[in-house]
Order: sequence, then structure tokens, then C-alpha cells
Amino acid sequence: MLALFLATAVILAKPAPPADLKAPPADAQKSDDGLVSKQLEAGTSAEHPGESDSIHVRYSVWKASDGSVVDYTRGEAQVFIAMTKLLPGMREMFTLMTPGEKRRAWIPSTLGAGKIAEGETFVVDGQLIDVVHPPTAPPDVAAPPADATKTPSGLAYKVLRLGTGTAHPRSRDKVTVHYSGWTTDGQMFDSSVMRGEPVEFALDAVIPGWTEGLQLMTEGEKVRFWTPEKLAYKGKAGKPAGMLVFDVELIKIK
Repeated sequence: MLALFLATAVILAKPAPPADLKAPPADAQKSDDGLVSKQLEAGTSAEHPGESDSIHVRYSVWKASDGSVVDYTRGEAQVFIAMTKLLPGMREMFTLMTPGEKRRAWIPSTLGAGKIAEGETFVVDGQLIDVVHPPTAPPDVAAPPADATKTPSGLAYKVLRLGTGTAHPRSRDKVTVHYSGWTTDGQMFDSSVMRGEPVEFALDAVIPGWTEGLQLMTEGEKVRFWTPEKLAYKGKAGKPAGMLVFDVELIKIK
């Protein structure tokens, strides 16, 4: 029991503030807007996240005034977040970083919590795990290519990657998928990839093109579908109009 208690205590322990919490070292990098940062460990590539990317990160945040913990990721947990969702100071910090890098930043309230903690500096230890770029529009997004297969309903599709299973989902099965969707002018309107997690749904609870198309697939397969409006949202207000193109990966049949 004692060993279990000690293990639990280690997992739940809050991160201790760094020794240079109140004063950045002389060799720290300074930006014109007030951000100060210092690389703690070099990254493993030269790639930097951009405004349209999402990132996996670990971090700890303290108040410089008293060393109290504001927020932190637990253990080996990662946070997946779009760059646009980060407060300005953390967004700038991670923009400076490459995957694998660890960096410490001193972020003034003007780049963080603003009037909520006016005059406070927040110290962040961050690790950039990886960068997830938005899926690019397919080169054949405008219309199905000649080698696409077309079903009697008008759904067109092309296998991008063969599956690893042999079973096909049935019309009432639940499935887990990753997907991205574009209009035929190449504008992405939705993507589970950019949300960082696959989605689960019943095949009889989605648009007709998906109900039909997913039944053609096996687990592990990735397929591109050209879905005419009558098999998509049928002109419903607030939904993307016209033919829609989806790249769908079938992860699991439940």
C-alpha cells in the first residue's frame, strides 16, 4: 500500500517552479513585444508550426510573482491544440520551436491573460511533440478522375490505401473514422484530423453518401469519395453545398 501511495503522489505532484522563475537569464532570447524565452533542449527537425497548424505539446505554467502553478500536463499526457487557439504568448513561443524541442518562456500579461492578471508574468516550460498540418486539398478535388468507380446512386470513389481487414460494416453498424472534407473549389470545411481524434458514429445517422460509401470499405482502408449534393446535405441551410469530396480512413467497425 505504501508503494502505491508513493507512486500516486509522484503522479499527482505539481511541477516545481524553475530556479530562474523571477529573472530570465542573460542569454535568453527577447522579442519586441515582450516575450522572453530560452531553449532548454534542441529539437529533432527544422520544422516550425505555422498559424494554420495544430500541435501536440506538454507544458507547465507558473506565476512569476509567487511560483504558484497555473496549469500543467500530467505525466506523459499530451495536449492537442490548434495554434490559433493558443494565447498570443504561447503561440509565439511554440512558433519559435521545432518538434522535440523544450523551451522556457517568460510571458507578460499583455501576451497572456491580459486584464485578468494585469502586470503578472507567466513562466511556461513547453515541449513541442509534433506538428500536424492541415490536409491539403486533393489534386482531383474538382471532379472524379477517369479511374474512379461510380455507383448507381452517383457516388464516386477511389481507394487511396488498401485495408487490412476483410469485413465490411453494415448499414446499422457503428464505425470509427478519420476524415477530411472539401468543397470542389478546394476549401476544407471539416476535418477530424485537425481536431486530433477520430469520430465514432452509426452508419444510419450520417449523410447518405457516407452510409453507402463506408459499407464499401474494410478496416484500415482509406478512400476518397466524390459525393453529389443529393447524397450529402441536399442544400440544407448552413451546410456546405454542391458536391463534396471526403478522404475517409476506416479505423474500426464496432
